[in-house]
Order: sequence, then structure tokens, then C-alpha cells
Amino acid sequence: MREDYMKVEKFVTGIISTNCYLAVNEETRQTAVIDPAACPSYLMGHIKSEGLKIEAVLLTHGHFDHIMGLDGFLKEYDVPVYLHRDDEQLIKDPGLNQSGVYTSGYTFGSATYIEDNETLKTAGFEFKVLHTPGHTPGGVCYYAEAEKVLFSGDTLFQSSVGRTDFPLGSMSDLVRGIREKLMVLPDDVLVYPGHMGETTIGYEKSHNPFL
Repeated sequence: MREDYMKVEKFVTGIISTNCYLAVNEETRQTAVIDPAACPSYLMGHIKSEGLKIEAVLLTHGHFDHIMGLDGFLKEYDVPVYLHRDDEQLIKDPGLNQSGVYTSGYTFGSATYIEDNETLKTAGFEFKVLHTPGHTPGGVCYYAEAEKVLFSGDTLFQSSVGRTDFPLGSMSDLVRGIREKLMVLPDDVLVYPGHMGETTIGYEKSHNPFL
């Protein structure tokens, strides 16, 4: 896959301003959705008006602010939803996924569970699953090596890292995973995090105070 075939579109959705991404194959219009926090009409209208073909939903972890758009998406598109197995308990428990704190509660029980180093082939791309626990036990990043793109969820942010003060969190696990799995990637890999703006691996190597 040539690097310029993937177009990444960002939509800030949900009550905690979560970045939902569309990884669009510009040749085929096949698209993977990453972390649908919500399912607003403008996002669904954009997908339809652009003729995008939703192929899969990739969840970086099971917190409520990354999953509450699932029902709306699946009503329109019958596609698999991928999540690391270690977040199965969390996504099914409104206390652990924090939805019981901010909303009346939300759970999801139909994920396809994935493992570390697995490669998901969808929308014409290959996403390598990098298990980076710490924010949640099953937190992952999705690395599209050919396109030099990393979807980091709430593991790595620009000059910061994910919170670990939630139930089941671990700062030592999080920093170890970032150092061992992410900081070994090429400096020019573009990082699309779960909140706030984009960054690169090289920038974080030099500027992230947590590392």
C-alpha cells in the first residue's frame, strides 16, 4: 500500500471531546473507524455523502468516551468491532468503563477480541496491534506501518501520556509499553491520539516529560 492511499479524517465527538478517526482508503473508499465516541448526524452524513464504505471499527480501549457511538454505527453498518481481550471485563461493566459516572451507563458485548502483535487486515490496510496496557488493561495502539501512521488512543498524547488513576490503571505498565512498543518506531510516524492534537514519534522521544 502506498503511503498516500490512507487519508485520516478526525471528528471530535462525545462529551469529553474524543477524537474519532476515519482511516479512508482513497482508492477504494473503504474505511476503518477508530474509537466512535458518539454517532452524530454530521459524521454519518459525511460518510454517506463521501461514499465511504465502513469495513470495521477499531477500539483502542473500552472506556465509555471511546465506545458510545457503537450502537449507532452498527445500526447502519454490520461490521466487526475489534478490542483487546484484556478489556472484555471493562467494556461490559459501566463502573469500570466510567459510563456509570458520566451517563446512565453503557456496555457492549459483541466485540471481536484481538491479541498483541496481531495484524488486522481491513479497508485495504494492515493494522498491527500493539498492546500498551496501563490506561486500561487492554489498551492498544494500531500501527499502519506502510502508511507510517499510529492510532494511539489514550496511551500516548502530544507531550503527555494517558491517565492511570482509573480502576485497573498502572503508570509503570503504561510508560514501559510506550518505551518498548512505541518509541522504537521510526521518528516520522504520525501519531493520532484519542484526545487533542497529532504528534510524531520523533517529537515525543525528544519532548515527552513522562518518558
